[in-house]
Amino acid sequence: MKTGLKITAFAAAVAATFGTAYGVGKGVDPIAAGEQKTAGHAEAGHAAGGHAAGGHAETGRTEKAQDGHAGHGASDTAAAAVPGGLQISERGYTLDLRTRRIAAGERTELSFAITKDDTGRKVTAYRTKHGKQLHLIVASRDLTVYRHLHPARAADGTWKTPVELPKAGGYRVFADFAPQAEKEGLTLGADLSVTGKYAPRDLPAASRTTDAGDGYEVRLGGDLGAGSASELTLSVARNGKPVTDLQPYLGAYGHLVALRSGDLAYLHVHPNKGGPGPEVSFTATAPSNGTYRLFLDFKHNGTVRTAEFTVHAGQSAGDHSQGHGH
Repeated sequence: MKTGLKITAFAAAVAATFGTAYGVGKGVDPIAAGEQKTAGHAEAGHAAGGHAAGGHAETGRTEKAQDGHAGHGASDTAAAAVPGGLQISERGYTLDLRTRRIAAGERTELSFAITKDDTGRKVTAYRTKHGKQLHLIVASRDLTVYRHLHPARAADGTWKTPVELPKAGGYRVFADFAPQAEKEGLTLGADLSVTGKYAPRDLPAASRTTDAGDGYEVRLGGDLGAGSASELTLSVARNGKPVTDLQPYLGAYGHLVALRSGDLAYLHVHPNKGGPGPEVSFTATAPSNGTYRLFLDFKHNGTVRTAEFTVHAGQSAGDHSQGHGH
């Protein structure tokens, strides 16, 4: 099992971290030329212009990640009032989502800005984290649709990105960024409505394995601890053989995002030092007992893929034979 850098994260009354990313991507990743994204199921993946990595919560004191960039986490000297993404405004910054409603199944431009204080002044100076100045996560409230996007910023501070969401319902948009003027980053969240015929879906069952498409299978080891740090290990195989040549993606061999079912509390953790496979390990602490969706992004043979898991913090994730991956 790989060991290395431990990433700390949010706490609700106690210091808490947990991280995220992943359903098979859909669309072409604009981050690096030649990177191809696989098409996923209609309910999850990466829209055109997006990528499979998880969101990057930069709230609190950070530690060095595998790629040398600052990691993501909450301060371990002062507990955060709430986990990331639950607030639209924090520390004087506000997520101004200009596009509040889109139609299901239609490619639409999503527009937003980060404003500062009551003046509405748009923020135009950001620190680059993991290759990008801002990471945008879009997830359905039932956690069956997931997108990780990298929007483009205009000179006036307006961010835009194309997105196509396959099903109607309520969504949460997470902006993960670090203003140049701040020592610490933060994650803000806003609601997005997707119109159309709505049919709610149950959360996929907890599982130890998931199919990431094209013969890739990812196995989850360890259990997500609530209120205490625990190690999660994700092992990648293809056609039954371990993958030992994973490629760095945004400076790391894997990105993991976790969203808490019910309120979509969000955090991101980068892996402990190690690689290039078949195992990628993460140190994570869930802020509470409950059900979480884990989204793991990894890259192999030039393609970024996402594996999804449902886990229960505070108890075993189960040992089902099938998972929900893309």
